[in-house]
Amino acid sequence: MAKTMTTQVGEIYIKANQYGLSHLSLVEAKLQMSERTELNHQACRYLIQAEKELEAYFSGKRQHFSVPLAPKGTEFQKAVWQALLALDYGTSCCYADIANKINRPKAVRAVGAANGANAIAIIIPCHRVIGKNGSLTGYAYGLEMKKSLLKLEKSK
Repeated sequence: MAKTMTTQVGEIYIKANQYGLSHLSLVEAKLQMSERTELNHQACRYLIQAEKELEAYFSGKRQHFSVPLAPKGTEFQKAVWQALLALDYGTSCCYADIANKINRPKAVRAVGAANGANAIAIIIPCHRVIGKNGSLTGYAYGLEMKKSLLKLEKSK
């Protein structure tokens, strides 16, 4: 199942299956929520939970997400995403920090690629990864959105 929600950074598309949230991305066009069936009833509950948690995050009332996640990727990508989930709200790190955290210190570029392949933006906080020199690095939804998310987290 999938749906969109309106946030301060634009329309966000969220998708879930029976295991948890599988996608979160910015969209330009609204999508209709899928018809409810027994097979996707659990997915619908995850979408509702994700929407509530995102609303609380954007209003500054939530720092951690509890919606179950079901990202699709390689074992390496999943290790990177787990390391991102361990980053505290309001903190940042660089690709080398993540590479070291997953015991692959020479895989800095691969960590960057895995970070870019993250299909559950914001909740898996790839926006918290910055350059080793402290500069902002690329972000799938643009540096302005990345700045906005980092600013939101620093203000609390």
